[in-house]
Amino acid sequence: MCTVVIDVAEPRGSRLLAIRDEDPERAWDSLGPWWPDAYPGVIGIRDRRAGGAWLAADPATRRLAVLLNRADTLDLPEDQVLTRGSLALESVAGRPPVAPLAMHGFNLLEVGPDSARVLSWDGQTLRETPVPQGVHMIAHDGLDDPATARIARWLPEFRAHAARTDAWESEWIDLLAASTTLDPTDDAAIIRDNRPHGYPTQSLLYCVAAVNHSGVEVHETPLPTPGHW
Repeated sequence: MCTVVIDVAEPRGSRLLAIRDEDPERAWDSLGPWWPDAYPGVIGIRDRRAGGAWLAADPATRRLAVLLNRADTLDLPEDQVLTRGSLALESVAGRPPVAPLAMHGFNLLEVGPDSARVLSWDGQTLRETPVPQGVHMIAHDGLDDPATARIARWLPEFRAHAARTDAWESEWIDLLAASTTLDPTDDAAIIRDNRPHGYPTQSLLYCVAAVNHSGVEVHETPLPTPGHW
C-alpha cells in the first residue's frame, strides 16, 4: 500500500515523493547499483528475496519507475505467478510491460524528462493513464482516486505546496511529517501500519526524486522505526 506524490511541470520536469510500505521482515537493500550486468548504470531499492526493485532509476536515460501493488483478479496457481520485481527495472531499460501478464496487480509509475504515466494491471487488463501537469497522488487504486482516504485527505495539501521552488524537498518532507499526527493505522495516514487492515506491511522509507533533461536525482531516507516517523 505504497504512496507516491508527483508534480509534473514542463519544461522543468517531474519531482516526486515515494513512500514504501513492505513487510519489515522481508530483507531489502538501500539505493544502489545492484544489477551491474543486467541493468548497467541503474540504481534502485532492491528486494533481496526476489532480486527485483521497488524503485529504479537510470540517470543516463533519464527514466525512473516506482512499483505499487494493487488488488487483482488473476486466476493462476501461485507457483505460476511471476514476481513483479522486474517491472521497474525493465521499465527504466525501455521495456514496459505488455499484457497478458502472469503477475498480481500493480500500478507502475513511469517518469521521464518530458512526461509521466501509470500502467495499471488488474489481472485482466493493462491500462495506461497519462499523468497530467500538476500535483497528483497514487496508491493502491487509480490516480488521484478520491475513494482512497489518504489521497482525499492529503492531495489538496500537496497541491497547495507544489514542488516549484528549490525548497520543494523540505516543504514536502515537512508536510509528510505533519501527516504523522494521524495514527499509522488510520486509513488516511501516509506513514502507515497496515496490519489492522490485514496486511503485514508498514512504511519503511521514503525517497525524493527529480527527473528532467539533466538526469535523475534520487535520495532515500529510511524510517527509524517501521510505520513511525
